[in-house]
Amino acid sequence: MHESRVRTRSTVVIEAAFARGGAVVALESSVLAQGLLPPHNRDAAERMLAAVEAVGATPAITSIVKGVPSFGLEPADLERFLARDGVRKVSSRDLGIAIAQHADGATTVAGTLAMCTLAGIEVFATGGIGGVHRDAPFDESADLVALSHTPVIVVCAGAKSILDLPATMERLETLGVPVVGYRTHELPGFFSMNTGLALTASLDTPEQIATAWLAHRAVGGRSAMLVVQPPPAESALPAELVDDATASALAAARAAGVRGAAVTPFLLADIQQRTQGKSVVANLALLESNARLAGRIAVALTAARFESAPL
Repeated sequence: MHESRVRTRSTVVIEAAFARGGAVVALESSVLAQGLLPPHNRDAAERMLAAVEAVGATPAITSIVKGVPSFGLEPADLERFLARDGVRKVSSRDLGIAIAQHADGATTVAGTLAMCTLAGIEVFATGGIGGVHRDAPFDESADLVALSHTPVIVVCAGAKSILDLPATMERLETLGVPVVGYRTHELPGFFSMNTGLALTASLDTPEQIATAWLAHRAVGGRSAMLVVQPPPAESALPAELVDDATASALAAARAAGVRGAAVTPFLLADIQQRTQGKSVVANLALLESNARLAGRIAVALTAARFESAPL
C-alpha cells in the first residue's frame, strides 16, 4: 500500500495481494449500507466478492470502520454494514469528518475513489455513477468532479437511470473523463441496455482496456477512465419501462416534497415497486457483471505491467 499520514486497515487477504503486486478491485460499500435493502444487499455483496475472486483478482470493499479507512470488511464489520447499524453515507468530502469522529461510514463512488488513492488501487467496480439530476439546475453528484481528478478505472453500467443522462455525458466530456464502452457503442441505461447516446470509444477485451489505460496515464492523464457495459441481457429492463417508472417516481417525489440526498433512495425504492421488483434483479445482475469485468481488467493490467517490466 502507498504510505499515508492516515492510518488504514486491510484484511489479511488484501494485504497479501498488495504485497505480491496482485490484482485488487475496489468495491463501494454505500450500495450495501444505503442502496439495496436487506436481504438484497447481502446477495449483492456475496455475488460481487465471488465474481472478482472467480477471475483471479482480490476484492476490497472500501469503508470507514470506527474511524479507520478500511479495505476489505471483516465478517463482524460486514454484518454491521449489511444491517445498516449506525452506518453513515460517506462521500469524498465526508471522509475526514468520519475519521475524526470514529464513525462507521459506507463510501459512495466519490468516497471510494478517494480511498483508492490511499491504497494505490487502480480498478473499481460499481453499479452506476452519480451525475446531473433531472429538472434540478446546478444539482450534480460529487462523483463527476471526483472522476475528473482521480486516476482509477471505474467499471459501471453507466450513470443511474434516474439522472439526466445526456447532461451527465456532456459534463463528463467537459471534465475530460474518457468514457469507453465495453463491447457497446452507446451508453447503457443502468437498468436497460440502450439509451441512444453514442460513445466515441469502444473496446472488446480487458487487455485492450488495460493497454488504453496505460496509454492514458503515459500521456499525463490524471482523470478516471469510465468503462461502461450494459446489464446482462437476460436481466435488463426495456428502456420504455424504466423511463415511465422514473417519470412517475419523480412526480411522486415532487408531490411528497422529497429533496436533497433523500431523492435518490426515494426514487430507487419507488421504481422497484413500479417494476414489481424487476429493477432489483437487474441491479444485482449488473453489479455482479461489473465486478467480474473489473476483476478481469485488474488481472490484465497486472500482467501488462509485469510483461513491460525490465528484466
